[in-house]
Amino acid sequence: MSASGEEIRQRYDRLAPWFDSLEGLVEGLIFRRFRKRLWDQVRGEHVLEVGVGTGKNFAFYPADARMTAIDFSPKMLAQAQRKKMRNNLDVHLDLMDVQSLAYADNCFDTVIASFVFCSVPKPRKGLKELHRVLKPGGQLLLLEHVLSSNRALAWLMNAINPMVVRLFGANINRQTVKNLQACPFRQIYVDPASTDMIKLIRATK
Repeated sequence: MSASGEEIRQRYDRLAPWFDSLEGLVEGLIFRRFRKRLWDQVRGEHVLEVGVGTGKNFAFYPADARMTAIDFSPKMLAQAQRKKMRNNLDVHLDLMDVQSLAYADNCFDTVIASFVFCSVPKPRKGLKELHRVLKPGGQLLLLEHVLSSNRALAWLMNAINPMVVRLFGANINRQTVKNLQACPFRQIYVDPASTDMIKLIRATK
């Protein structure tokens, strides 16, 4: 099943008011420790967060970096804006699609995204855009859920993926490491702290 960017945007707009509550349990038990490990690797003066959502990563933002964050869902971005104001956070928020970034070439030291490329209609196009806006030697940091390497589980994930996309706008069967390998990154490293279906990935331009 293929969902257009507009359809996916509408699903995230619909979920935005309840998004933090829907993921609250799994966030506390699993995702938060992965987020911290990912953000501990951030380096450089100018950092771009792709898919800021409701601002779940705000607590991990480095104090010494100039932060820019984007999302393609206006209502998710509105949630992030409110959280930014409550926490008096210095971050520039933009409504933007990762598949078509309005930034110049070679302008970010680190680009970071967590659980984003499951929802990008053309993930390789988005990854190539991130490569474009990274400075030479810059790094892309990803936290992504991916298709299991277990054949039986992968079959099940592929089978139910159309239903999951229809309900939530996210694909559960993406192969993000392979997608990265098809892009012009110089080095790709998968953190050994990764699990079968949750990957911490660093790619260098």
